[in-house]
Amino acid sequence: MKTKIPFIPYQTINYTEEETIKRSHDYYQYMDKRRTVRTFSTKKVPQQVIDNIIMTAGTAPSGAHKQPWMFCVITKDEMRKTIRIAAEKEEYENYHGRMTEEWLADLTVFETDWNKPFIENASHIIVVFKKTYDINQEGGKNKNYYVNESVGIATGFLLAAIHNAGLVALTHTPSPMNFLGKILNRPNNERPFLLIPVGYPAENTTVPNLNRKPKETIIAYYK
Repeated sequence: MKTKIPFIPYQTINYTEEETIKRSHDYYQYMDKRRTVRTFSTKKVPQQVIDNIIMTAGTAPSGAHKQPWMFCVITKDEMRKTIRIAAEKEEYENYHGRMTEEWLADLTVFETDWNKPFIENASHIIVVFKKTYDINQEGGKNKNYYVNESVGIATGFLLAAIHNAGLVALTHTPSPMNFLGKILNRPNNERPFLLIPVGYPAENTTVPNLNRKPKETIIAYYK
């Protein structure tokens, strides 16, 4: 029988209705400026900033509070080069046979290809791993719940924290990603989820002029 967790009073934040509306609007406007960036400056981000954004990700909710995530931060040049070579190998196969014609057509507007220089150029690489189960002190397995959902939410928190810090990021999925666990020597209970370059944008960086879906197409009210 597990020990019950003690409950503590929730620290209520009492905004007025007007303040709540303004804060929600201002935050939406701020987050609407967030963009995926593929060209990074080599300027280094302080480690304290990286610690803070990852700890922010760690505040995300998770199934049974299992927190089934691990954030691996890579700065070593040799390891980044190794990761880039492995990622580009998989991406080359994707662009030359694995991807459907429809998929390739959808990517043409972004002018992407199998070359991934950002893996070496960005200040930091954060590889997000999901823990399919935990290993207890006896070496046995402890079940985790809603792992994909939990790690997905934590990654969303991470991206918001990156933007809040004035940095940029890219969610990269060089599928299949098993090579990341091997290169980083991660335990068998961890599976790669996302590779995220983080840093400052390169000078004169541009991004596609895209429009996000209007609220009428993403909100359905049932009153």
